[in-house]
Amino acid sequence: MRNPLPRVAAIHDLSGFGRCSLTVVIPILSTMGLEVCPLPTAVLSTHTGIEGFRIFDLTDQLPGFIEHWKSQNLGFEAIYSGFLGSARQAGMVSDFIKSFAGPETLVVVDPVMADFGKLYASMSPEMVGEMRALATQAKVITPNITEAAFMLGREVPEGLTESQVKDWLRALADLGPAMPVITSLPLSSRTDRSYVAAYNREDGRFWLAGRPLVPTQYHGTGDIFSSVLTGSLLQGDSLPIALDRSCQFVATAIQVTFGYSGLDHHEILLERSLGTLQAPVTYASYELLP
Repeated sequence: MRNPLPRVAAIHDLSGFGRCSLTVVIPILSTMGLEVCPLPTAVLSTHTGIEGFRIFDLTDQLPGFIEHWKSQNLGFEAIYSGFLGSARQAGMVSDFIKSFAGPETLVVVDPVMADFGKLYASMSPEMVGEMRALATQAKVITPNITEAAFMLGREVPEGLTESQVKDWLRALADLGPAMPVITSLPLSSRTDRSYVAAYNREDGRFWLAGRPLVPTQYHGTGDIFSSVLTGSLLQGDSLPIALDRSCQFVATAIQVTFGYSGLDHHEILLERSLGTLQAPVTYASYELLP
């Protein structure tokens, strides 16, 4: 019998505290009507933004997990990878894609490894090359501006013009993915909002979407954005609508959270916003970059 729900292989870490990785991937995609099959890459006590976090690398366990899935003849409508426990895992994810992805499988790679101009504490410099290689097998990649710079061998910019944004997206598409997306985009001419931009190589169009800024930082927003984007594309939305829905959901979750005072570790109150993912699209604010 055909699976009645689209199935997603979610290859991410599991953080015990802090709404990020699998603790946001699973509820978001489940709320959007998708079956999530988690393949954990590491188990962490908290996300890496909290000092003293502990991490258990699952690199040596992944081959056995994957072989068991093969023995069950599992099929997936999407393969979605994020934080990897080691650089070696990139090759394992690549082999996973080759084994499980068909012509219609949506492959999304979120190259989680850096932010604010530097690699995360658990990442080695080797991870940059491995993520670049993994991106060649993806249809969609969702790096933030730091990760995009590392993957392209460029300096992390303080600001980009719209023309430069298009150049960056074309360069990412040259790595392989048909739909590169850049998040946390610093636009020189627009400093009042946080922007994301995307390129669809199939029709040659560039898209821009944004959300209001708040005077604080929240962990896990990249994972939230990429998860909504993945779910939206699987539901059949166009790239600009998926981009817009993702931005709007992140904005809603942030604004719901920002209204409270005294919250520890700047964690998004995801659960307060999940219901909005089931609402129909009533307004879109994306732009076409000329």
